[in-house]
Amino acid sequence: MSQAPERLRLDKWLWAARFYKTRSLAADEVDRGRVDVNGQTAKPSRELKPGDRLDIRIGPGDWRTVEVLGLSTMRGPAPVAQQLYRETAESIERRAALAERRRLAAEPAASLEHGRPTKRDRRKLADWERWSAEADRSRG
Repeated sequence: MSQAPERLRLDKWLWAARFYKTRSLAADEVDRGRVDVNGQTAKPSRELKPGDRLDIRIGPGDWRTVEVLGLSTMRGPAPVAQQLYRETAESIERRAALAERRRLAAEPAASLEHGRPTKRDRRKLADWERWSAEADRSRG
């Protein structure tokens, strides 16, 4: 039976905790400065230990702040991965506020005046193209 390690690379932990789908994606995000450990920019090889605090940028304006509770070298099911960390109350509130802002924001498609043509519009275009092609043939 394998024992949990005392320290683990940051990219491995992010992958095992299911923040990123692959370890290389996790390493890329850390290299881009989207993950801070205890308030400092980190490298993928940074060793984590239980009690460390991570600030992870998931998307535009979406930051998660988590505390490392456990380490695992294996990527397991989501319920097991969620036991490796605890999200802070401030982070949960911030994500809820962001979700509410998104919900109340204007629909982007409503601002488009001319979008994709409807079926009726496409038929009109096809008729016009057919007519112009026939007119060209009759000239030649």
